[in-house]
Formats: sequence, structure tokens, C-alpha cells
Amino acid sequence: MISFLVHAACFCGQVTTQLPVALSLFILTLRGLSSAKTANRGNLLGMAGMLLVIAAPILMASRNLLFTKPSQMYFFYLTMCTLVCGGFIGYRVAKKVSMTALPQLLATFHSLVGLAAIFIAWAVQTSPYTFGLIGSPEEYFLSEINALELAIGTVVGAITFAGSLIAAGKLHGIIKGTLSYKGRKGVTLTLALILVLLIAFYTICPCTHVFCPILAISLMLGYLLIMPVGGADMPVIVSMLNSYSGWAAAGIGFTLNNILLIVVGALVGMSGAILSSIMCKGMNRSIRSVIFGGAGATTAPTCSGTTQPKGNVKLCSGEDAAIILKNASTVIVVPGYGMAVSQAQHALRELAEALQNDDVTVKYAIHPVAGRMPGHMNVLLAEANIPYEDVFEGGEINREFSTTDVVLVVGANDITNPAAKTDPTSPIYGMPVLDVGNAKTVLFIKRSLAAGYAGIDNDLFYKENTMMLLGDAKKVLETVLRSF
Repeated sequence: MISFLVHAACFCGQVTTQLPVALSLFILTLRGLSSAKTANRGNLLGMAGMLLVIAAPILMASRNLLFTKPSQMYFFYLTMCTLVCGGFIGYRVAKKVSMTALPQLLATFHSLVGLAAIFIAWAVQTSPYTFGLIGSPEEYFLSEINALELAIGTVVGAITFAGSLIAAGKLHGIIKGTLSYKGRKGVTLTLALILVLLIAFYTICPCTHVFCPILAISLMLGYLLIMPVGGADMPVIVSMLNSYSGWAAAGIGFTLNNILLIVVGALVGMSGAILSSIMCKGMNRSIRSVIFGGAGATTAPTCSGTTQPKGNVKLCSGEDAAIILKNASTVIVVPGYGMAVSQAQHALRELAEALQNDDVTVKYAIHPVAGRMPGHMNVLLAEANIPYEDVFEGGEINREFSTTDVVLVVGANDITNPAAKTDPTSPIYGMPVLDVGNAKTVLFIKRSLAAGYAGIDNDLFYKENTMMLLGDAKKVLETVLRSF
């Protein structure tokens, strides 16, 4: 079945009549996804493009089989059954998944792309004649260029598959902690060197006995590259794995001479790489360290919520917070992962509308790495129908904090920690943060005074102008709204 589906995918890429239209739709999809205002339209364009490249060749194949080889129509029914089953599973998953589970869902999807690349590579390795890569069934070896393309696609696909499973496990909470042992970098580099030598040998002798070790070592590298990464760096890792999945598809596309896989894979790979670069700048991480296994990334310990405060904090009730907000003229909201966990975005929108009805100006400041994936906070705010024009990136609004009456921090932590600018010994030193402490008053909603993903205390808790509202973000916001 896998071999047939791969062959059908290959056929999809060779049908040239609909390819220009489909590829144009995919490019417009990326264009649409570059802005929250046009994201829905971009999604619809992408769905239309996929429908075109899937439906058109299947209809053509069914017509050819019906008139020329009616005895093989079961291939058509098998394909349709697979598509219906896959579509149903996708629909059910999309309907049930919560917004907080989107990062691990994305990581799981990336692993499926890597697994597809592995299956395609295995099918090509075992039956190259089926894909037109050798002249006759009697021939066995691929050409050197095809072997090199296949090996590279296999390596990237296997690393994507294994790494994405580890990332999904970490985000789900199934995999705890990080991998750290003496000589870890040396082991990784040694395996990488062995892999390069195997690829070089495979281009000369592309046999299964060489292909299997390449696959095994690539899977091992995927594990070793992602396991050392701590929770604070997961947004960058999710973005990087997205890029890997695109390059895996492009690599296999070159092997199959499949225009669709090459172009779409390159689009996904390059857009993911650009996003990863942006995320690394947002976290003061080196893109090179992320690619090579999080070297230099912060390994965050798991916090139990029992961290003892370093100083005195001012506790604030919902009623007190309502009075402070009532007397403000400008409010900036800073959302974080705590808002996602408690699903507080709808309560936040209701509070913001109440403030705006009372002639209070409300804006939202989004840090590029807030949450567990790129754009996590933007998605949550959009789900609550918060106007796009009220949402600003950190760099756009950072200077406004000093003239703001109240900053309402909802479940964020490390992205507001002033230690990133004041403490050279801090693991987040140099990371761009939101200067919420410059506001006249900071209302900080958080479950406890525990450290964030970076595993360090937030000095902002103890500032004179900060007031803490401890508890579940949604319940706290509902209390503030009732009091308001």
C-alpha cells in the first residue's frame, strides 16, 4: 500500500496542467499566513491547492484505469479509501485538539512528514525501476546523483521524524528532563562524521546494506539533537523541525524528479528557516547551536511551584485590580503560556471590552517566543476575536511601556524578566524582553511565584510598582471583570 501511495504522489507531481495553479496557490498561502488579518484566507488557498494536486491526478488515473485496465480499478478504490480515512482522522483531531495542545500537534505532524520521507526513500531503494530511476528491472544500482539525493532526503527525513517525536513527547509531558552527559558533543560529532562517510560510500554503492546504517544513525542523531533542549527553547525547536520537514520533502522530490515536492518542500523549508532565525533573535540564541543540538541553549529544570521568593511581593485582589484598571487611561496586556493553559483569552477579551467601553485604551504586546510555538499568543488572541489592530509585536510597543498607566501580564514570565538586561550571569542575559517594569503599575497574574521555563526567579515580582494576582489566569480575570 505504501509503495502504491508513494507512486500516486509521484504521479501527482508529474501532472503539469494543474501544477502552475497549485504552486501559485501555495505561494499565496504563505503570503496570507504572514499576517493575522489574512491568515484564514491563506489557509483556504492552501487547502484549495492541495485539493487540486490530489483530485486532478486521481481523476485522471481512474479514467485511464477504467478504459485501459479495468481489472486494476481496485487501486483507485484503495486510494479513495485511504484519503477518506486520513481526512476523517484529520477532521476529528482538528475538532478535538485544544489550543494549548497545538505545539505538540505540530511536532507530531512534522514527524509524519519525516516518516513519509523515510517510506518513500525505502520504496525507491527497494524498487527504483518503479519510479523510473533505472532503465530496466535487471538493473539494480541508482546513479550517483540519485543515490546522493536519496541519502540526503533520508537523513533529513529520519532526523525530522525522530526529533519531532522527542519534541512532541516533551511538549506532552511524556518525556521529562533533558539529556546531558560528559562527551555528548563528541558523540554527536562522531556519529555525524560516520554518517557523512556512509553517504559518500552510498553514492558509489547504493545498496540496502549501506542504506540501513544511514537510516539508523540518522534516527539516532534526531534523538541526540533534540533531547538536550530545554523547555525554554521549544518554540525555536518546533520552528526548526518545520523547516527540516520541508527540506526532507524537497530532497525526496529531487530523487523522484517531482516538481511539486521540490517547490513545496523548498517553500516550507525556507520559510521555516527564516522563522527559526527570527525566533533565535527573539531568544538571543545562535541558529547554529539550535541546528547542532541546542549547544549553549538553556536547560531548564522542571519547577515544582515551591520556589521561595527572594524578596517581598505585593499581593493584589481582583477587587483592587479592578479599581486600578478603572482609574487607568492606557493599559497594555502581555499574554503568556499561563493564559494558554487556563484558556483565559475569552475572559481577557471581555475585560478588555469593558475597559474600552469605559474609555480606556487597551493594547496587546506579543513577545515572539511567548508560549510554546511561534505565534502561539497571536493564535489565541485571534481565537477570542481580539482586533488585529490592537495587537503589536514587542519591538513595536516596547517604548510605550514607560508612558503606560497599567501593564497587565497574564501568565508570562521569562519574557518580562529584567534580569535579561541587568544580570550578566543570568542564563537569559541578552535575550530581548518586554520592558513592562517601566510602566506606572504592573498587575502580574501568575499561578505562583515559581520560576519559568528558564528556571530562574523573576526580579519583576519584587519591584515597587508590581502587584501580584496569584491564581489561575481565567479565574482571576473573571474575578476582576465581576469587580469592574
